[in-house]
Amino acid sequence: MAALYDPTTQNNVQDPHTTLTTISPVDGSPLVTRPYPTSTAQLDHHLEQAHHAHRQWRNVPLADRIKLVTAAVDHLASRALDLGPELTSQMGRPKRYTAAEIATFKDRAQWLLAHADKALKDENVDEGRPEGFTRIIRRTPVGVCLLVGAWNVHMITVNALIPALLAGNSVLLKPSPQTPLVAERIQESFEAAGLPANLLQTLHLTPSQMDYVVGHPLVPFVSFTGSVANGKRVEKTAADAADKGHGFKMVGLELGGKDAAYVREDCDPAYAAENIVDGAMFNSGQSCCAVERVYVHESVYDRFVEEAVKVVKDYKLGDPRDEETTLGPVISLRSAAMIREHISEAVSKGAKALIDESLFPLAKEGTTYVAPQVLVDVDHGMKVMSDETFGPVMGIMKVKDDAEALKLINDSPFGLTASIWTKDTSAYYELVDDVDAGTVYMNRCDYLEPALCWTGFKDSGRGISLSRYGFDAVTKAKSLHLRNV
Repeated sequence: MAALYDPTTQNNVQDPHTTLTTISPVDGSPLVTRPYPTSTAQLDHHLEQAHHAHRQWRNVPLADRIKLVTAAVDHLASRALDLGPELTSQMGRPKRYTAAEIATFKDRAQWLLAHADKALKDENVDEGRPEGFTRIIRRTPVGVCLLVGAWNVHMITVNALIPALLAGNSVLLKPSPQTPLVAERIQESFEAAGLPANLLQTLHLTPSQMDYVVGHPLVPFVSFTGSVANGKRVEKTAADAADKGHGFKMVGLELGGKDAAYVREDCDPAYAAENIVDGAMFNSGQSCCAVERVYVHESVYDRFVEEAVKVVKDYKLGDPRDEETTLGPVISLRSAAMIREHISEAVSKGAKALIDESLFPLAKEGTTYVAPQVLVDVDHGMKVMSDETFGPVMGIMKVKDDAEALKLINDSPFGLTASIWTKDTSAYYELVDDVDAGTVYMNRCDYLEPALCWTGFKDSGRGISLSRYGFDAVTKAKSLHLRNV
């Protein structure tokens, strides 16, 4: 077996202007190469095919759409054991977790499938109105939906994909260059289940080609998951399209976070530590809703820190293809360098690192393997408490009361999720309305519930996926107003 990371292998790639080559974070080897479209005419052809497929698909009865999408989801889930190792190679998530992620894709899809009929059916609003009139609100498909996925979570594609198809839309999947096979495998399963041709297509695009598709007149809806900077680019491109006469775009943005946890004085610090550390370290901290900031009441602070350090020391950093590994590499050398820079900057400003990196011998400069770290004596003047670190690191601050914790939680440009750890439900309800986040948990974190809307405040984005409201994002409301003569 090759060394776990050999950066020299990155030189063995194709021309980046014509092809995409994915480099494995596991050992630095090239994994897969895909050609980019060669011209705008080729892109136009894909979009015209998708538009035509949508026009036919929207006339298929909803019950038949549900049946076909259900079969496709089942087909994908049946391949979990085969696709898991492939996902590990692309993004470094330990083998022991990847098959379960595909199972989670199915769980979310099943909820959306079970509630599609109610979410998409006509709403009669005639109650209490004069005789002789009929009033109906109907959800109609928007058309071609461009779904731009992130590399770090395979199952996030389900959030918009399933509602879009069930509503009668066609879908273009634009996967991250780091996980190009994810979208291809999804397309394979849907086609195997009998999805009509061109209704679901995978497009590997350069940044300029993606701009072209976002601004295309045949694309009315874009769902983007990624960085704030690239989210702004999508938003601007969509706005520019309106100036060019290409229509006003519906844009959904999920742009990550700097998620906070607050441990109150009435909480069991051992329970909180076990769960918060998992929320901070799972997938090497590379989750938009990973816990990155922890505020702990002074009365339980010492105990919480002690328990958190114990949990972190039990992680096994190693080759993610090994079954015993619980912490794999981060996605790239660039990401690893940024994570280390956040840690070193905090330490230089007075923070204390509680984890001896020698406990994790694989973690070395110049590799994608980063030791998990717990930092104390931190403050909001440090990047590790203000910027998105996206790594296996969490900073812990001591607070004196709820008011101080609430102030610190909201002192962030992000607002995706937050969690409150307490035995007092009434205290949670007293705090929750003042927390600027799209999801506020009590005694859990880093979890998406398909019955609840997934949305962000502030720079964490805009729009909604999941829940019954997720169907609204991929449909337009049409009013039917009938006067019976």
